[in-house]
Amino acid sequence: MIDQMLRQAADKMDRALAHLRDELQQVRSGRATPGLLDGVRVEVYGQQQPIKALANINTPDPKTILITPWDKSNLAAIERAISDETNLGLSPSNDGNMIRLGVPTLTEERRTQLTKLVSEKVEATKVSLRNSRHETLNDGRTKSKAGDLTEDDVRNLEQKLNDLIEKKNAEADQLFETKKAELMAV
Repeated sequence: MIDQMLRQAADKMDRALAHLRDELQQVRSGRATPGLLDGVRVEVYGQQQPIKALANINTPDPKTILITPWDKSNLAAIERAISDETNLGLSPSNDGNMIRLGVPTLTEERRTQLTKLVSEKVEATKVSLRNSRHETLNDGRTKSKAGDLTEDDVRNLEQKLNDLIEKKNAEADQLFETKKAELMAV
């Protein structure tokens, strides 16, 4: 029963870390990557669509993103969606066949702001990790009171959860350090 509870807690923690990875990928680091556009949704055909469902996105060089829509009639809608996405700070250039995005070099002040934003995202993930540990531990204590687990089992569960959260916090810290290095690289 303890192993099952630990697996469930580990799954919740892994989902939190996967979410963090996705969020960090969307933080602009001064290099052009297709992941910068993952959060952009385009209003076409009467509904919101992710940009990657409407166009081919590639990066011919570290400062440029090229978006080539499969249906040229969607060019204006894609361009509007990118312009409306204020946290990207990118200005699309439409040549009639494709959209070109120039990714400007980040200023030192903007790098510091983005590092702070990344730090906040990592801290929110760590709170989520602690909540998962807390829920599992409370579940174990409830089962102990019901007679399904012994007090030794609960202490064992708590120790294993502490080891697990230590490992997951280290992963979150590693993600932060990697992104911070990426942001601070000129």
